[in-house]
Amino acid sequence: MALSDKFLTADEAAAMINHNDTVGFSGFTPAGAAKAIPTALAKRAKVEHEAGRPLQIGVVTGASTGQSLDGELALAEAIAWRTPYQSNKHLRASINAGKTRFFDMHLSTLPQQVRYGFLGKFQWSVVEACDVTEDGEIVPTTSVGAAPTFCAVADKILIEINRSHPAALRGLHDIYQPQDPPHRQPIPLTNVSDRIGVPFIKVDPAKIAGIVETALPDEVAPFDASDATTRKIGENVAEFLAGELRSGRIPKEFLPLQSGVGNIANAVLAALGSNSDIPRFQMYSEVIQDSVIALIESGKIEFVTGTSLTVSPDVLKKVYANLDFYKKHICLRPQEITNNPEMVRRLGIITINTAIEIDLSGNVNSTHVMGSSMMNGIGGSGDFTRNGYISIFTCPSLAKGGKITPIVPLVSHVDHSEHSVQVVVTEQGVADLRCKTPHERARLIVDNCAHPDFRKELHGYFDSVTKGQTPATLSAAFAMHEKFLKTGDMHGVDWKAAGLA
Repeated sequence: MALSDKFLTADEAAAMINHNDTVGFSGFTPAGAAKAIPTALAKRAKVEHEAGRPLQIGVVTGASTGQSLDGELALAEAIAWRTPYQSNKHLRASINAGKTRFFDMHLSTLPQQVRYGFLGKFQWSVVEACDVTEDGEIVPTTSVGAAPTFCAVADKILIEINRSHPAALRGLHDIYQPQDPPHRQPIPLTNVSDRIGVPFIKVDPAKIAGIVETALPDEVAPFDASDATTRKIGENVAEFLAGELRSGRIPKEFLPLQSGVGNIANAVLAALGSNSDIPRFQMYSEVIQDSVIALIESGKIEFVTGTSLTVSPDVLKKVYANLDFYKKHICLRPQEITNNPEMVRRLGIITINTAIEIDLSGNVNSTHVMGSSMMNGIGGSGDFTRNGYISIFTCPSLAKGGKITPIVPLVSHVDHSEHSVQVVVTEQGVADLRCKTPHERARLIVDNCAHPDFRKELHGYFDSVTKGQTPATLSAAFAMHEKFLKTGDMHGVDWKAAGLA
């Protein structure tokens, strides 16, 4: 059947998906996420539920998506289970209420675990594309994520052809999938700018069950402008790296950078761009944000590899208006390659990620609020941190209007252990934890990174712990968290009452 005979409405496509099906959706952040079909499926689920019939599916994506996918399906109570990462407020509420099963995964491992069959059978892959050919070449839009794997394993494929993205995007992507054990070979990539695959996802045309035309923009919300706190964090990171460069601990030609997503990440990149001691550099990361585009334009960034182009609408228009230029500086790859631990170690990537809280040993919680409520997920931070040339975590020294210190005696949930975290940065300063004992680490973190309003309190905890290799007392370790849960403020812990002498 010719592709011209496979065009459907979104409602017709959604009607093909059944209760208990598992669906792999394209998208890594809202960039490149399927939109029309999941929204139509959510509408159908509401009708089915009102009629007393079940309609829930397993939802697997590259990472987070937008309101049209995670949000609408969550509001329709149409998600039975979800992995590997999310950031939608409606879905988060459903997860924390126990209505949606969610399991957190390292993003680099998701595609291979899908292929290994660990997540079960996939009935559908729903993929946004800017072009598809009769012989089964699918050109993604603004992300790759895990879409190549979903297309490979799913019984059938539904394609959203999004006319708001030009077909000229062909050539921006580099699709390479490693073989599975025992036949896996080294990834043949030794430079950030190497291209090792093809510029499209190749599928059997017979698997394409339908095509839906759309012109829906990516639902990328702009990040808040940098403030004094985030700017200072960025400056501290930039000055630390400049110092490492001057000392010879970073090669004079510098090394590729990875940066997380959000306001702090944007501020860090802006500070690196304006620091005259930092030479031109490359990035090997997940998400390409507005700040990266600005640094490409200024010449500070030579080349960037990512798996999604997550930029604001105005910036995306600018990229599309000069696409030939940006293709020389940007490559979008599957997350299995961008987040691959082998590549992080091989290329010597300097990793910069954001923490919810950091404890006095250097353990990092990047996923849970007060130990139990899921925020977003671990994402790719673990892929990069454990294998980075230098692993850096950033956070502000205060939260909730000054009532919370993200620097705590013991994190309420551990995502990255002290053995993986090398440097902690807040707007207060930098704690270089390399080659430091637990007691030395604790003092550095408190004295250099904690807010002055909480330093005395934190000293009151670890100064009292003199026995053992690590300054920790189980009876008091969560006293600051418990104080907040009871009073809404971490200040004023009575360490003696909490069990310290």
